Amino acid sequence: MEKRHSAVALGIFDGVHLGHRAVINAALSQRENGLTAAVFTFEPECALRKAGGSSGYIYTKAEKDILLWEQMGVDDVFSPSFESMCGLSGEEFAREILAGRMGAAHVCCGCDFRFGKMASCGAAELKGFGERFGFEVEIVGEVDIGGSAVSSSRIRELLLKGDITAANSLLGSDYFISAGVADGNHIGRTIDFPTINQDFGNGQLVPKYGVYSTVTVFGGKEYRSVTNVGVKPTIKGGRRPLAETHIIGYSGDLYGKSVTVRFRDFVRPERKFGSLDELKKQINADVESVMNIF
Repeated sequence: MEKRHSAVALGIFDGVHLGHRAVINAALSQRENGLTAAVFTFEPECALRKAGGSSGYIYTKAEKDILLWEQMGVDDVFSPSFESMCGLSGEEFAREILAGRMGAAHVCCGCDFRFGKMASCGAAELKGFGERFGFEVEIVGEVDIGGSAVSSSRIRELLLKGDITAANSLLGSDYFISAGVADGNHIGRTIDFPTINQDFGNGQLVPKYGVYSTVTVFGGKEYRSVTNVGVKPTIKGGRRPLAETHIIGYSGDLYGKSVTVRFRDFVRPERKFGSLDELKKQINADVESVMNIF
């Protein structure tokens, strides 16, 4: 039999928040025992299957990859479609995926982790399968902040309220969007505030509509910025919600490039203005507010 080589963290990890990180860090700590650190997870859309995810998943797959690969530094991520896994029994998942595909010697999960067809198995069953198929199981306790457990549903509520500071404290790093810059209506340029537009993923949670103090990152540099999340009600016509960011002091062309925008503070709710002149005056005030925050 091939030597088992990995410590595997199990979870949807749609927010890669402090609770998720505790599980992933448990796998990372097994490197001192000669194991590689791997993550078994699902596509972010899987979070929509859970009642707590009805308002949307927190991060897209690309954003989750940034957190798992670049920020946390895991060695391997296995993220199959839910449809390819949902028919497996708990025993089949443990034998074929954990012991077989991932070569698990050590498996880490939260106390509420469920797996197998119809989520029929939990931590106790996982320990039993580990004894049969040759891997240890580590159950990682909840991370408690402010008197209650850190959870994706708790973070979703904070994002929907615009409480970005509290959400960031539970996430363990700034909430961010990382996506390609889409072509817009270029209204910003006509009022001397050019912006970049970024779409949210299909089914992704959209934070409270409003203006945020942000940091925009591209080309290895960070820039102070102001981001409006919403539907731009001052401009006529219906549209999907997006993030529209003015990068302070930058005037280059970023269309088609992938840009990361990190959210720091909520400045004000989105509102409709009577004219573009009124909008321009307010953006001036928003930029001043953001500079004061920085």
